Amino acid sequence: MTYYVYILYSKTSDIYYVGQTYDVDKRFEQHNDPLGSSYTSKHQPWILVKKIEVGKSRGDAMKIEKFIKKQKSRTFIDRVVQDPLQFDFIAQINFLGINLKIKHKYLID
Repeated sequence: MTYYVYILYSKTSDIYYVGQTYDVDKRFEQHNDPLGSSYTSKHQPWILVKKIEVGKSRGDAMKIEKFIKKQKSRTFIDRVVQDPLQFDFIAQINFLGINLKIKHKYLID
């Protein structure tokens, strides 16, 4: 099974949410379910703005999710969403020993 890191955006709250999973579509539905997580249900609706294919390792997906969250920077997440091939992001992730396949399918409306 292939794991992904995903980034959601709430227009109503103007915030991002970063997570990891092997089934992005199912997880996306859960985040938009009014009976879902107490945090994400407060900020609905969510838009999927970035999907990053990590590979077969859930551990690698968790490392990338943690890395993005540890930046505690809206600007950093904006840059990942808008330009994931940016050198510093890829270099920092590669430093963790993880090779990424970035998907450009999702954009903020």
